[in-house]
Amino acid sequence: MSVDPTPTPDLTLDAIEEAWPIDGSFVISRGAKTQAHVVVATVGDGRHTGRGEAVPYARYGETIEGTLAAISTLPANLTRTALQALLPAGAARNAVDCALWDLEAKQTGQRAETIAACGPLRPVLTCYTLSLDAPERMAAKARAVAHLPVLKLKLGDPQDATRDVQRMRAVRAARPDARLVADANEAWQPDQLIPLLAAAAAAGVEMIEQPLPVGKDAALSGLARPVPVCADESAHTAADLAALADRYDAVNVKLDKAGGLTAALAMMGEARRLGLDVMVGCMVATSLAMAPALLLAQSARWVDLDGPLLLAGDRANGLHFEHGIIHPHDSTLWG
Repeated sequence: MSVDPTPTPDLTLDAIEEAWPIDGSFVISRGAKTQAHVVVATVGDGRHTGRGEAVPYARYGETIEGTLAAISTLPANLTRTALQALLPAGAARNAVDCALWDLEAKQTGQRAETIAACGPLRPVLTCYTLSLDAPERMAAKARAVAHLPVLKLKLGDPQDATRDVQRMRAVRAARPDARLVADANEAWQPDQLIPLLAAAAAAGVEMIEQPLPVGKDAALSGLARPVPVCADESAHTAADLAALADRYDAVNVKLDKAGGLTAALAMMGEARRLGLDVMVGCMVATSLAMAPALLLAQSARWVDLDGPLLLAGDRANGLHFEHGIIHPHDSTLWG
């Protein structure tokens, strides 16, 4: 990990909202959306400029307005170290932290992965997300993306949990060649866990993300799990992990939850110490939000950085995706 450069007294900090249309809609158990609303922070020293992108998430009580307001309170002579104490984990800190990493890379002429001791970057294989839908429509979508080898199924039927069994079976039948993971987004209940995990195992699903609601995941303790389970909503920062180590097999590390690359690197280190596998995830956002997460993805078991693939269009100089493989970006995008 690098040491912060000397604070720059005339540092400028700005943040704006952007809206990016989604290709169709993105549906999970909590609802649907047709646009990705992001916050882009820009930090400058008069010669160099760094950018960071984040997604305020209503599930965690965040809004675009609140995120912009939080960023506006920050002092001008900011460093990454100081930032950790000035803002809590979340989207606001993520946007600024990633902008400071980008700025440091441009100030020093080093790539961010070199500064973070994560590089050189190599291509990584990402999941592609199938939105929650009727089993036959999810199967049809799986067939339509036959060039993508790893699929992530959004599950969590609020009316009928047995429909999730049908979804897993339908997608597996449509794509017997694919690797599958699934995300229930807190929608299962403890009494449904054993039959649904058994169905996941039968369908060849590699991992189930956040099957139970936050606060009910104690039911996972001591449970014989035929499929590994991964904490998402239950795990935001490194400090959350010790209490979850007997309930989960893996943790989804996201920049927006952790509050930036600095805290996400610490969270990955703690997960390794506790013997947890790591998934690196994202919100639906542009390549600018994915680029810092590629540093984390270098040592993750699962990578879920398909945000730009779910958009109708990406920003200029975005990441290059080829058959599910994300190729390393250059410094014109970030870092």
